[in-house]
Amino acid sequence: MTSLAELSDSLQQLVARASPAVLGVEQGRGAGTGVVFAVDGYLLTNHHVAGSGRNLRVRLADGEAVEAERVGSDAATDLVVAIGNPFRFERSVSLGIVSALDRSLPGPGGALFEGLLQTDAAINPGNSGGPLVNARGEVVGINTAVIPWAQGMGFAISARTATWVTSVLMAKGHIERRFLGISARSEQLSMALAEATGQAKAIRVIQVANGSPAESAGLRPEDLILGLHGEPVGNVDDIHRLMVTRGLDVVPVAIWRRNTREFLNVIPRKERQAA
Repeated sequence: MTSLAELSDSLQQLVARASPAVLGVEQGRGAGTGVVFAVDGYLLTNHHVAGSGRNLRVRLADGEAVEAERVGSDAATDLVVAIGNPFRFERSVSLGIVSALDRSLPGPGGALFEGLLQTDAAINPGNSGGPLVNARGEVVGINTAVIPWAQGMGFAISARTATWVTSVLMAKGHIERRFLGISARSEQLSMALAEATGQAKAIRVIQVANGSPAESAGLRPEDLILGLHGEPVGNVDDIHRLMVTRGLDVVPVAIWRRNTREFLNVIPRKERQAA
């Protein structure tokens, strides 16, 4: 058997395993895709696919559309959890590679989607909310956006982000975010700095807003944020995740400044995001 035939057979088996979890999602006149992640009917899709959640439907393999209920939504990560009816639904398949990690992309209303996966697999209208699957059949991301004037530049919310957002939405129905007042970026550390800090990545503070919780706590531009709540952080999504899931009023922050590890306590402002 040729390598091409082996690849074809492997892809066929992969699609057969993954496709039962992929469903059509409709809201009003719009349509997208969702992925079932629980046997009792919970599915995950994009916030922009589910819209307001009114007249939300899941389309089954036989063409029938059944009503679904929006459990929770997070516009900041473009994710929605809904309850539908998990039946097999055939989908078009495209093939590509993950081109980069931790990409940022402007979203609606000036929001910034962070920690995205970049892929050259084709993401067409209607693919939003569907799974990005690796060669082992594991969901590594949720398709969310493309740059329409570019060639082969699609973006997916990482499975790590989707996992923690989904768990909070299922428990509370919303994400109560906490505001620090910084702009920052993920940074791969030099070998010397990685050895000194004990981690390969950290978060570089670019700006600190006047009057913000970060400024009050003493954070400064060019500080490296190493960890929150005693846990290392490597990208901005790690900060959001820890502040939301820990939910404490005081956030202990480890930073690297002037070749020394320092510790600050930040009191973030709560920001309940509107649906």
